[in-house]
Amino acid sequence: MTNISDLQKNTTQVDGLSNHEIMRLILLGITLTSFIVFSYFLAIMLSVCFTNTVARQEVRYILFTHMLVNDSVYLLFSLFLFLASYYPTKYPAPFCYIFVVVSSTSLKITPYNLAIMSLERYITICFPLRHREICTLQRMGIAIAIIWALGLLPNVADFFVLTLTAEKTFFARIVICSRSSFIVASVQDTIRLASHASTFSLVGLIIILTYIKIMLVAFRVDSRKSSASKAGRTIVLHAIQLLLCMMAYSYSIVEIIFKNYINLLPVINFCFFMCLPRFLSPFIYGIRDELFRKQIKKFTVCDFKKHSLK
Repeated sequence: MTNISDLQKNTTQVDGLSNHEIMRLILLGITLTSFIVFSYFLAIMLSVCFTNTVARQEVRYILFTHMLVNDSVYLLFSLFLFLASYYPTKYPAPFCYIFVVVSSTSLKITPYNLAIMSLERYITICFPLRHREICTLQRMGIAIAIIWALGLLPNVADFFVLTLTAEKTFFARIVICSRSSFIVASVQDTIRLASHASTFSLVGLIIILTYIKIMLVAFRVDSRKSSASKAGRTIVLHAIQLLLCMMAYSYSIVEIIFKNYINLLPVINFCFFMCLPRFLSPFIYGIRDELFRKQIKKFTVCDFKKHSLK
């Protein structure tokens, strides 16, 4: 959750419901409605992940399940932080800091997860005979643990800077739940920017290289061209998902474009640059996969028919 409360502090208070206030409420209502719809489809996909034998044993489905759970955690914690800054309410500093750390960590996890999913597709196409040997469930568990360690590392550094710089009574305070409440030194912003830049640069490089390797196989081996092309399209989808994740850092550009609508900026950033990418990302992958598409169609069509008969 980034810079939402900073913008909120600069928002002017207006008596009554102005056009901007009405627009904010509409955007917030759309976001909450989308969150409910997303939660419904998420429950369907997770039910497939945890009940289907194939989904529980194949590495790519396990990684997809991990991404779904992580995105859900990010959305829940970010929603709380947004509402806590939208309707300023103070909470104990340790409680808020946990929410900030979890939200920040889960934001970084998805790109790393996409990188591992791309590497898995690369191994499937380029080393098909060694896929089961390399991509074991145990190794995927280790990979997920490493992902979380990398995601937590910048927050560990931030915590050390915070404890060394802030006053001893800092964590005994009551504060507004936002990241800005825990920025006490400029080096913390440097750590955050460096971690974001390195994360997306590394993941972007991995996705590009795996796509090139897979496409080379597709053009070189005719008998495997179909499967390699399909894997290539999957890598492209991962690249799109990465770009969607990067939308969360577009708030500075939005501030320039919509500088005359400062009252709307916190809601716009939260709706379009934090929530929307997370809503779209699972559908890009899930609806494309036959296993999930069947279940989604089954539940949505059945529910529609039930309501139609009533």
